[in-house]
Amino acid sequence: MSKFYITTSIAYVNGAPHIGFALESIQTDAIARYRRQQDDQVFFLTGTDEHGAKITRTAEELKITPQELTDINAAKFKALKEVLNLSWNDFIRTTDQEKHWPNVVNLWHKLEASGDIYKKTYRGLYCVGHEAFVTEKDLIDGVCKDHQSKPEIVEEENYFFRLSKYADQVKNLIESNELKIYPQTRANEILSFIKQGIEDISFSRPRKDLSWGIPVPGDDTQTIYVWCDALSNYLSQPDQWPAELHVIGKDILRFHALFWPAMLLSAKLPLPKAILVHGHITVDNQKMSKSLGNVIDPVELVQKYGVDAVRYYLLREIPPFNDGDFSYQKFEERYNGDLANGLGNFVSRVFALQKRLEVSVNDKTSDDVSSFIKRVKEQMSARMDQYRLNEALETLWELISYGDKYINEKKPWETGDKNAVANARELVDQVAELLKPFLPETSEKIIKGEPGTLFPRL
Repeated sequence: MSKFYITTSIAYVNGAPHIGFALESIQTDAIARYRRQQDDQVFFLTGTDEHGAKITRTAEELKITPQELTDINAAKFKALKEVLNLSWNDFIRTTDQEKHWPNVVNLWHKLEASGDIYKKTYRGLYCVGHEAFVTEKDLIDGVCKDHQSKPEIVEEENYFFRLSKYADQVKNLIESNELKIYPQTRANEILSFIKQGIEDISFSRPRKDLSWGIPVPGDDTQTIYVWCDALSNYLSQPDQWPAELHVIGKDILRFHALFWPAMLLSAKLPLPKAILVHGHITVDNQKMSKSLGNVIDPVELVQKYGVDAVRYYLLREIPPFNDGDFSYQKFEERYNGDLANGLGNFVSRVFALQKRLEVSVNDKTSDDVSSFIKRVKEQMSARMDQYRLNEALETLWELISYGDKYINEKKPWETGDKNAVANARELVDQVAELLKPFLPETSEKIIKGEPGTLFPRL
């Protein structure tokens, strides 16, 4: 039995959850549930990032306090546990002064003790959207490529972290796979970034400009910046650290694959074993944005189609390592084709035949059926061990197709072949077991022997 500590990134609570964070949560949940199936001691952490100037601005616009805003939105993220049927063990909030703040202060002191925190006056380009200093190489034609806005020129005195001191060490850890990054293209991306030359990073902001955050220990004129604040959340489970896997979006790769390992090296703490980097979701091949009115609310989606239909689409249709697209047309095609006509139809056929022919569960499955099941299990394990969730589901659906074909060829409704029905029921039971990490509610219904109509046609 092995320890398996797995985390999502922590979601920024400037607004309500959208489908992008639902994707990350469901991907992480499927991996956590799979590792539990392998008898690992799994600890799954998620949470919310609740400090920063954007929170203050939004709260002012809404005429409420930053704490009230973070309380409202953090509750919405926490509620996703029930909405998306997530199995996380703990939910960390960066405004939690008992659970989170001491970790941040402790890490700051460790970095300070290593001589890696220093103060200097800095003049640079500040992107309000990122709430971060950026460099010319982060811009396209002088504009932030993510926020389509020109950064401001800011001069201020801040504390800095000696990131440059650890860049080569981090590079070597990634190249040797001691810090494994999935997929390799993201490892190449961060290695390429490091090779361009790394500067030290701003680690605080003046309190007058960033009042909503954790004060720098011993200097209440400065606020600890997001890197030390947000990333420290992973250390909130000291008995679990180091993490076996961080699951993050591609937009925060640099922070997790460079800043975070460097901070841990400075603090003389173990590094995470691996980082899985997923892509982004577009909607009808367009970037999600409030101005386009195409932001998908995962809560509404679940209310309309059911939790397992949403989990299935996001795990099967969105490749875990690349960008993917959501459209209602594709969603409904997947639903009707794979769930209603595929899984649902197969299960209901087998249960109906079993009842009609009064077939008890078979002790001995035929060799051809057993060998096909064995092959599918081996392929699924190999794909799950590489976090290829969509390919694992594709393999599982081959088992469902095999089962349908098997029934069609045996025609037990004509022949009365009880052994064929018993074999088909074994296939259903294996499908239910393999479905557990992906569609836990559906799996449970099948295992209990009361599937009903699993996915009514739309």
